[in-house]
Amino acid sequence: MCTNSSCSKRLARMQDLQDLDNETCWLVKELKSYIAQEADFLPRETGLNIMESAAENHNGVSAKCRNAKVEDLWSLTSFFGFSTQTFVLAVNLLDRFLAIMKVQPKHLPCIGVSCLHIAAKMVEDECNISPTHELIRISQSKFTVSDLSRMEKIISGKLNLELKAVTALTFLHLYHAVIVSLTSERGEIPSIGRLEAQLKACLCQLIFSKAKPSVLALSVITQEFDALQSLAMLEIVQELKRHLKIVDSELLYWRGLVAKCMTEYSSGECNKPDNKKLVWIVSRRTAQNLHANHFSVPELPTIPEGSWGESESEDSCEDMSCEEDSLCGSPGSDAEGAFFPSEFCNQGRK
Repeated sequence: MCTNSSCSKRLARMQDLQDLDNETCWLVKELKSYIAQEADFLPRETGLNIMESAAENHNGVSAKCRNAKVEDLWSLTSFFGFSTQTFVLAVNLLDRFLAIMKVQPKHLPCIGVSCLHIAAKMVEDECNISPTHELIRISQSKFTVSDLSRMEKIISGKLNLELKAVTALTFLHLYHAVIVSLTSERGEIPSIGRLEAQLKACLCQLIFSKAKPSVLALSVITQEFDALQSLAMLEIVQELKRHLKIVDSELLYWRGLVAKCMTEYSSGECNKPDNKKLVWIVSRRTAQNLHANHFSVPELPTIPEGSWGESESEDSCEDMSCEEDSLCGSPGSDAEGAFFPSEFCNQGRK
């Protein structure tokens, strides 16, 4: 446990920001700046309440339906190797959009994948973003590339995507950096990866979308320090809470919900999204072909040495475009007419 005098001195110095070292002082000022902005990126609570009260057979999206879609986004994030920041931003976009729009459950797959694709384009390097048709194919959704493109335009038009959203992950990283700067006992500090995993588990439940990002992130850290029985780390949390003017009752409420979520998530009965396997649904004919070819080993053509010829490069691009059409075309999309009703595009924030 961190009981050395240096930790105590630094805690005492937090009472006056001017006495902190430049790095810690900057981190605390960043925290205060983001707290002033976080309300602009919260989902509308009335919309979240509607989802919570919606029944499964209701025309709108229920909390259970939303939670299942977030778990799917977590699985896709893991499959494509996207960062936690991409996942958290995608969930933020999804909740903000669902909270202001009347959405039918059949449109939710397209909305979810669109939010993930938008988030990936905002966060990931371009070389790490998979082609759109691959994202649709792996998600096993029944919409086309054009459907996805139209939905992304709708989401972008309804939400303010010009500014980078302030999320719980923003605060989690800053809190972790402050704690690291204030103690020399690094062994007691949970890894940022562990804290990120706990935050992602919380975001799979709609209730946590009602929490202020600053409070949710501090609740995740606090419950972790409670579990470790680290008094020195909890003292740092208390100082952070005081500086940021976070109400005790608010932190206590969300810390309790986080602890409950972690208990459920660590149980053997919980089907963790990051461990879920993709299940492919194939036709009987395809299944028979797969079974017949199970033991066959195809002969691979010899790979020629040297560079690609111009004609070969053009042929390969043409084949890829044909493959895109075959992968994305599906019943329930363009085959049934317009994928989105006309009034859907006219809804907006009142």
